[in-house]
Amino acid sequence: MGTELLLLSDVEKLGKAGDVVKVADGYARNYLLPQDLAMPVSQHALRRLEQLRKKREELARIQLAEAKDKAEKLRNVSVTIRAKTVDGSRLYGSVSAGDIVAEIESVNKIALDKSQLALEDTLKETGTFDVPVKLHPEVTCTVRVWVVEG
Repeated sequence: MGTELLLLSDVEKLGKAGDVVKVADGYARNYLLPQDLAMPVSQHALRRLEQLRKKREELARIQLAEAKDKAEKLRNVSVTIRAKTVDGSRLYGSVSAGDIVAEIESVNKIALDKSQLALEDTLKETGTFDVPVKLHPEVTCTVRVWVVEG
């Protein structure tokens, strides 16, 4: 037994929007249908899925355009962060992604989220660092960060 459903949203470990899946009756009745994650396979469901797909494509296009615009604004951005040092080069503490984002926002008025910075580890010494910023799966740019003694 089982229920055949058309997924309206991506469901982890089950499938992506638009997939037709066969699931247990209880899973369909108690989770997928009430959460509006799936519909029984029908012409109505296929039309609704097509509408959702068009909206998602439009949203993805807008997000990509916004990411490209923000990347253009960030292209020549560099920020200087002053930090206390132990011996002139090693920092007393470290500079995190949050510190870099706060400096970019305060100086350049460009809003970012610290999760967008592809900073492998905090910066622990003075110097110049090129920090990648992942704005979109297809758009990445680089921000130059100067860490100076201060």
